[in-house]
Amino acid sequence: MVRQGNSGTGSSRRTGSGRGQPVRKPGRRPLAPVYRRRRLFAGLVLLLVIAVVFGGFAAVSSAISGAEPSGGQPSRTGAASDGQPTASPSDSPGESTSASADPTPSSGDGCEQNLVTVTAATDKDSYAAGEKPLLTLKVTNNNKVPCEVNIGTSQMEYMITSGSDRIFSSKDCEAESTDLMKTIAPGKSETANFPWQRNRTVQGCQSVEATPGAGGAYYVFTARLANKTSTKAVFQLN
Repeated sequence: MVRQGNSGTGSSRRTGSGRGQPVRKPGRRPLAPVYRRRRLFAGLVLLLVIAVVFGGFAAVSSAISGAEPSGGQPSRTGAASDGQPTASPSDSPGESTSASADPTPSSGDGCEQNLVTVTAATDKDSYAAGEKPLLTLKVTNNNKVPCEVNIGTSQMEYMITSGSDRIFSSKDCEAESTDLMKTIAPGKSETANFPWQRNRTVQGCQSVEATPGAGGAYYVFTARLANKTSTKAVFQLN
């Protein structure tokens, strides 16, 4: 008995266009958490690039702003190696002070000259053989307002005596005389240091063969700035 085949289906079922090709499923869109992670990663990369660019710019700006100042100006800290006094701001006790040439205020600023004081000090009370004393001049503004003070070498003098014997003066062989105007805040100080070479000097800077005595001799250091003179600072040379 012959069976008739079903005209609606065959032994193999065709799909799609009827040419035997499989149907492609559409691509899946990334899930929301994956999408957020990708955005976060891209944002971090962008921030890193911005940070690197900004850091390079800051380094260049720092290099430009950190250029050395022009030469010809005295150092403001420590003692000069060439025997010239150097000034530095300070409000710590124990350092000697230098006063202004004329701390008289400009009209109406309230700065009184008698409240600008000057003192003298050495870094030690006694020095071993060959050790050089560091002389310090300090000027302090005891006014309640700022005062402008000339602390240039044109105004200051470091004097050393022993009894009636004039041993040394920084004015005798001064290389240059300059003005240096400085505004000192109320209650603050300016100091200027001078390394004494343990030598004698005379006016006119003539050659002197004699040297100050040692063996425990005492000397007196007096600082002067313009019309102000400090109290005496006594030290010993061994």
